[in-house]
Amino acid sequence: MSLLESLKKYTTVVADTGDINSIAKFKPQDATTNPSLLFNAAKQAEYAHLVEQALQDAAEEGGDHAAQTEAFMDHLFVGFGREILKIIPGRVSTEVDAGLSFDTERTIAKAHRLIALYEQAGVDRKRVLIKVASTWEGIRAAEKLEREGIHCNLTLLFSFAQAVACAEAGVTLISPFVGRIYDWYKKDQGVADIAPNEDPGVESVTRIYQYYKKYGYQTQVMGASFRKVEQITLLAGCDLLTISTDLLAKLGETEGELTRRLSPESAQESKDAKIHLDEKTFRWMHNEDAMAVEKLSDGIRKFYADARKLEKYAQSKVTQKVGS
Repeated sequence: MSLLESLKKYTTVVADTGDINSIAKFKPQDATTNPSLLFNAAKQAEYAHLVEQALQDAAEEGGDHAAQTEAFMDHLFVGFGREILKIIPGRVSTEVDAGLSFDTERTIAKAHRLIALYEQAGVDRKRVLIKVASTWEGIRAAEKLEREGIHCNLTLLFSFAQAVACAEAGVTLISPFVGRIYDWYKKDQGVADIAPNEDPGVESVTRIYQYYKKYGYQTQVMGASFRKVEQITLLAGCDLLTISTDLLAKLGETEGELTRRLSPESAQESKDAKIHLDEKTFRWMHNEDAMAVEKLSDGIRKFYADARKLEKYAQSKVTQKVGS
């Protein structure tokens, strides 16, 4: 048995890629996408038909150059999402532009737009997760969307405050970023590595998982952003783990059987008291975590930059289309 096969016994494995061929190879339950992954995939020859279809759909909607560019990006996200859903049994995560991270109403509007495009294409909204940054504004948007039956994946999650607020909002799923937490502490401590059993990213996901299960929250925990196989194996039993294709390959090539590390039973060991967070308490508690403050801001900036790369690509494609 490979480590990947063993992991799948305890945890739902999610492919963190926009490469449809890779998803078919590793056979994950779910898949996540983002502007960077889509930007790279869209430039590959085998996906040219998806790009052309998105351009055609945007042109049919009409409007000025800016409107067609935005429409092209929406259709591209949904086009790739639809193709991915043809080869996985579960859900695909589709990201809202990071530029809307502090705008509740526009986040809701973009989510409505993406879900409408999926539904027009015959995709049930239950198979789509709208990916939103775990800001206070993003969490409030997700809370409203969940009440409408639009399920959300709250990303860029680094603090316990973010996790508690997401659970209280009733979001479907959160994505705590193991690797980026590890990166921050490694730099802060001035060390080349941190031992797996002391990894603060692994500890963060473990704490959140135990808190959710102990107090009966239905929000799923999906560990994300891994740097090495050991971070993944120490979280065997987590609801879901979203894993890059290179680490999926390493897990698939390595023989072994994993021990389940996280379970609803072991979660009763959580030492955290149940808490409630209003906006002021949330902002203070999050602010007390220097790592989380820095990594959330940095993450939003990087996601925004990735979205602008995709937007620049979209602008060029629309210009070519309009000029042809």
